[in-house]
Amino acid sequence: MTAPTAGAAELFINGQFRPASATVPVVEAATGEVLAEGPAADAADIDAAVEAAHGTPALEWRKAPAAERAEVLKRFAAALRARSADTAVLVSRENGMPISLSRAVNGAFPAALVNFYAKLITAEPIEEVRSALVGHTIVRKEPVGVVGAITPWNYPQALAIMKIAPALAAGCSVVLKAAPETSLDARVFAEAAVDSGLPAGVLAVVPGDAEAGAYLVGHPGIDKVAFTGSTNAGRAIAAECGRLIRPVTLELGGKSAAIVLDDADLKSTIAGLRTVSFVNNGQTCHLSSRILVPQSRYAEFVEAIAELARSLKIGDPLDDSTEIGPLVSARQRERVLDYVRIGREEGAKLVAGGGVPDGFHRGWYVQPTVFADVDNRSRIAQEEIFGPVLTITVYRDDEEAVRIANDTEFGLAGTVWSTNPDRATEIARAVHTGTVGVNHYQLDMAAPFGGVKASGMGRELGPEGLEAYRYTKSIYRTESAE
Repeated sequence: MTAPTAGAAELFINGQFRPASATVPVVEAATGEVLAEGPAADAADIDAAVEAAHGTPALEWRKAPAAERAEVLKRFAAALRARSADTAVLVSRENGMPISLSRAVNGAFPAALVNFYAKLITAEPIEEVRSALVGHTIVRKEPVGVVGAITPWNYPQALAIMKIAPALAAGCSVVLKAAPETSLDARVFAEAAVDSGLPAGVLAVVPGDAEAGAYLVGHPGIDKVAFTGSTNAGRAIAAECGRLIRPVTLELGGKSAAIVLDDADLKSTIAGLRTVSFVNNGQTCHLSSRILVPQSRYAEFVEAIAELARSLKIGDPLDDSTEIGPLVSARQRERVLDYVRIGREEGAKLVAGGGVPDGFHRGWYVQPTVFADVDNRSRIAQEEIFGPVLTITVYRDDEEAVRIANDTEFGLAGTVWSTNPDRATEIARAVHTGTVGVNHYQLDMAAPFGGVKASGMGRELGPEGLEAYRYTKSIYRTESAE
């Protein structure tokens, strides 16, 4: 079993590791025991990080040609890849993610995304010449400046790199405020920065609590905020950024629907829901957690979904065969179990799970849980639970299915299941959401990801993710363009 990196209780500021002013215990999700002491930044630490982000090396990074930045990013990706196996294990120990998933999203994905943006910035010019009524105009893309990036604990490496990679590629500097629950693995970015020769101040790693995050958001030296987390926190950040007239990208909560059409194949749909609806122990913002089933096939799908939940293997997150590991903390487990209680009180029918699995009294485990006969207006259908809890709601026709899917404050993701992909795609077009999958759901690094309504604003991934860290400047000239 991989141990936490030596010097875990250090911050990374101005290209150097330094002891944190305070520490917070990081608890192993599978055992409930302290894994290590993690660093916790305070206001003075964040001040130092932001100051370094405005220093000479960072300004030179901003002015460097795209090809030069791309070469450093390629080395950064290689350094992340070299650590990927150990990083995946460490994250699984911190937050309970099954190792088979962690290897992909915390191990392989960060390096792949950095390389994607390294290639993208060398493939397109940053200036365009346009004819004008008088002379011509140069339309130029400029880096937005210093980015305050705030990331959660559920996909710590993936969600951080979705901000770090495009920001660095654009020429920005980044101050990363990682979550305290996963503060240990955040150090990997700092080590990779050192190995790759990233200039001092271009990337700072300062894990901390919500107070540290709020301080970073309001810091006068920050030019843009990129946040992934809860909708409630996102609203507060949006209000502060609005007051400051500061650009912000928000990837927030979700309560996405899986619309099962009446022609869906039972076997393949259930196989798809295995990952789409229970991925990462239910600790996933884009989870298809509301299952909408046609009246004509309701009974068979309720039984099949309940059997799916009962069949999932619960176990040690470091075991390759584990499908459901522990939740991140005791507090998160109590939150999920409280929603199970609410579901019972609301009159929903519990058809699978509903408690702590036998033999798993160490760590923060919850059984995969399914409620049937759920009114879409109920709390368990409207509020994000962030655990392995699904609801099943009946509908009469396609129009009602779309109406129920859209009857939520969220709009992050969703899925449609059918043996007719064209029909399913038409349904997908009608769902008011930022992303939707037809017979599967998988983020595409070349395509934008993000939400509408209370699920956020702005987009990550794809060329759109790069543009989020640039602003456009028009330079007017009187002479004619050549």
